[in-house]
Amino acid sequence: MQTRALGFTDLEITPLGIGAWAMGGGGWKFAWGPQDDALSIAAIHKALDAGINWIDTAPVYGLGHSEEVVAQALRDRREKPYIFTKCARNWTPDRQIFPCLKRDAVRQECEDSLRRLQVDCIDLYQMHWPEPDEDIEEGWETMARLQEEGKVRWIGVSNFSNAQLDRIRKIAPPASLQPPYSILSPEIEETQLPYCGSHDIGVLVYSPMKSGLLTGKMTRERVAAMPEDDFRQRTPHFQEPKLSRNLELVELLRAIGARHGRTPGEAAIAWTLRLPVVTAAIVGLRSPEQVDGVIGAANFRLSEGEIDEIADFLAAHPA
Repeated sequence: MQTRALGFTDLEITPLGIGAWAMGGGGWKFAWGPQDDALSIAAIHKALDAGINWIDTAPVYGLGHSEEVVAQALRDRREKPYIFTKCARNWTPDRQIFPCLKRDAVRQECEDSLRRLQVDCIDLYQMHWPEPDEDIEEGWETMARLQEEGKVRWIGVSNFSNAQLDRIRKIAPPASLQPPYSILSPEIEETQLPYCGSHDIGVLVYSPMKSGLLTGKMTRERVAAMPEDDFRQRTPHFQEPKLSRNLELVELLRAIGARHGRTPGEAAIAWTLRLPVVTAAIVGLRSPEQVDGVIGAANFRLSEGEIDEIADFLAAHPA
């Protein structure tokens, strides 16, 4: 599998990375419902065996559990992938999540992640959300110090605006930005993507299949049967009237993918990778079988005609 440099760093990463959000399991505010750790570990192993060389997680995913699952999956692997994790989300003893970018909190989060991941250094440490806004500089300065101390190799951000990127660049250059990006959420094309291209900031897009909606496996019945702690059932794209339009889009992706022996999900991921400024896409995995439905996107690219087909559909079916 080919690799690309992440921005100005020395990290050579594959076009796809393993997303460990759902591996955090259920019982927290932004959960995907219950998750079997054995399936998560098998999914990680299969993806690594297929050539993917990086994993993206965060402390808040399962309130520490996702990082622990990643560590368990990698414990006996001779060749370790790059590990990317985050800071800026804390939680109370009763599992209430809150934002914090104070110096001591960021340092403690880093130490906790190092312990849970069982590593001496985190390859990419990212500010998960720019909240509270007034503490961005304090949090970023702390992350820069952690890099100087060798606890993290590179520092990046997630969910930042261009104005917020300007603010932190005065302190230390961000290696990467992690924004949401999919056919259904293309907003960054006019804003963050040009900015990152002009400042050599790597782009790691998340939710390229819109939280599983564009995989080709989602149905109205499956949405209706989601557990109560699955955050997706509360989002507009999983509700009418958008759900019917989105499932119709999936059928177009299914037809496009079928021409190449690819899945709808692979077509959706390929759409996000069509622009050179996008370094790679994070693909969430919950089972080894799901690897088969996404791995082809690492090398599959849509034709100009197929990109136009998708654009024509969106124009004819506005959100």
